[in-house]
Amino acid sequence: MPLYEYLCEDCAGIFEVVRPIREAPEPQPCPECDEDCERVMPSSFSAYIMRQGYPRRIPDKGTYWHLGQEVTYLPKQARPYEHPQVTKHREKEPLSTQDYTDLVDRKIAERRLAREDRRKERELKRDRIANRGREFKPQPQPQKRD
Repeated sequence: MPLYEYLCEDCAGIFEVVRPIREAPEPQPCPECDEDCERVMPSSFSAYIMRQGYPRRIPDKGTYWHLGQEVTYLPKQARPYEHPQVTKHREKEPLSTQDYTDLVDRKIAERRLAREDRRKERELKRDRIANRGREFKPQPQPQKRD
């Protein structure tokens, strides 16, 4: 059965009712104020048909829809919620031995540099703390004579 929209002029509200087609033009009572309301054109409309278990839009272009995206064929084997045209797997080739050793050496070098930078920062911090104590030593006060 189709879904129809009705406008209540007293409440200024729109409500929906599922009714048979033959009863569509008849007034429908408002759920709020119980007044008769007239049918209005729907604010949105979507039509589709089901073929082979998949929704297809009208007019039918011969394509299928998978999770809101248009696809041209039905897969013979696929995981649930996946389609080869929608879900594209990027298969990376495994690294060669030389590429892998280069990657490991680069990461080791980066870690060594980071460790060396941290060590230098700690030394500078220690020097600043040590120098701060020297800079702010109280100066000897001149003694007063009586």
